[in-house]
Amino acid sequence: MKAAFAVVVAALVFRLILAGGTGLGIDESYMVAASHVFAPSYFDHPLASWWLELAARGLTGSADPVVVRLPFVLLSAVSSWAIWAITARLYGVRAAFWAVVAYSLSPVFSLAAGCWVLPDGPLDAALLAFLYALIRALGLPDAAPAPRWWLGVGVFAGLALLSKYNAALVFAGAAAGVLLDPASRRELRRFGPWGAVLLAAVLFTPVLWWNARHGWASFHYQGGRATGLRLRPTMPLTILGGEALFLLPWLWLPCMYLLCRGFWRGPAERRGWLLAWAAAVPVVLFALVGLWSSTRILYHWAAPGYLMLFPVLGDWAARRRAGLRDAVAWFTAALLGIAVLFITAEIRYGFIPGFNHAFSPGQSPLLQAVDWDSVAPQLPPDVDAVAGQRWFDAGKIGYALRDTAVAVTVFGPEPHQFGFSTPPSSLLGKNVLILAMPGNVTDTYTKFAPDFRALKPGPALTVMHGDNVLLVIPTFVGTDMLRVPQ
Repeated sequence: MKAAFAVVVAALVFRLILAGGTGLGIDESYMVAASHVFAPSYFDHPLASWWLELAARGLTGSADPVVVRLPFVLLSAVSSWAIWAITARLYGVRAAFWAVVAYSLSPVFSLAAGCWVLPDGPLDAALLAFLYALIRALGLPDAAPAPRWWLGVGVFAGLALLSKYNAALVFAGAAAGVLLDPASRRELRRFGPWGAVLLAAVLFTPVLWWNARHGWASFHYQGGRATGLRLRPTMPLTILGGEALFLLPWLWLPCMYLLCRGFWRGPAERRGWLLAWAAAVPVVLFALVGLWSSTRILYHWAAPGYLMLFPVLGDWAARRRAGLRDAVAWFTAALLGIAVLFITAEIRYGFIPGFNHAFSPGQSPLLQAVDWDSVAPQLPPDVDAVAGQRWFDAGKIGYALRDTAVAVTVFGPEPHQFGFSTPPSSLLGKNVLILAMPGNVTDTYTKFAPDFRALKPGPALTVMHGDNVLLVIPTFVGTDMLRVPQ
């Protein structure tokens, strides 16, 4: 227990360094800029991650990166404890230590979900709490079932659904594992499992209510990611390869082996069976969807499935030869720690000479990790709002303007949450600064000139990183908006 606690504390230190030393990424900036008030749900995801960063801002009066990220860093400690508790119960304390080590060393869990303002942090914590309650309710590995734990199953399942929609994929797999295990299936004769389903559904009703009032916008958007038809036979392998990089290849390979082994052994080995089923649906589904979907499948979407395998991964690691296993763990910890310190130092101090000059104008990767705060003083007076043509540009600009009264919206086909928090129709009669990107400046003028009484060139907004120019954004100032841009 003490050794696992030391790992958790060390991981938290590096997450705090990353949280305080780097600017908000594209998705993070967008979430902070587009969320103005507590709401029953939001366009991209349910309420959990939005509420966490709103609460952090409300309690502190600050939207600095370390402030809005702090709830997610703290939740990573909750996830670490949950992994330890699950694995210790199923496989013993030694396995629990290695499960915590694996979680702390995996970039997608330890850094992305464990640090950034994303729905994955609260999702992971809720899913692990759900899994712990489920194994207690089923009596795994060799105890009598504990029906009172079905209440926890329902509560944590509901919280997971309030974090991210793909929680339902883990639940579908876990339900199949219970149904196909004769010992677990007997519990379905009780009210407990069905009461848990009902409770989770009740907790999810705010999301349903918000969507019903907004044309089911969120469900249409998320469901549309599996639509389209573009046959790509090799895409499943590409997706699995990307997931391996996000997880770390030397963790991904044993996870895939243990997933297959869980199915091979069948319900006679109830622990591995349940974990394999809980993992399988997201891992397999997103790879298969890549066969036909015209939407780019993001590699972290399947991460909740791999997370369900970490208890059995800890048991597998505990049984490996100590010398090689320990060397791999220390090498990975050093690699991850150096990467965190290196990235933080470059973003904070720009110590690599000529780094930005190695990229084409506007293509530096630092644009995603540096806050665009330099643009705030460059705004012309008498501008009521800023409009980007893409949601992620609006997110970066909106976060830079967080201490001003200037509204931010999107004039374009995909406004995302900006379409609800600052709908373009609310800017009629206002003066709006329009970002003239992407595309050329002439196209922007032609597109938006009919929507204003006058449209004139505005100042070029310059995004700086120290003394280096990262991006120059041409703009137009529209006076007295006459109609909503199409």
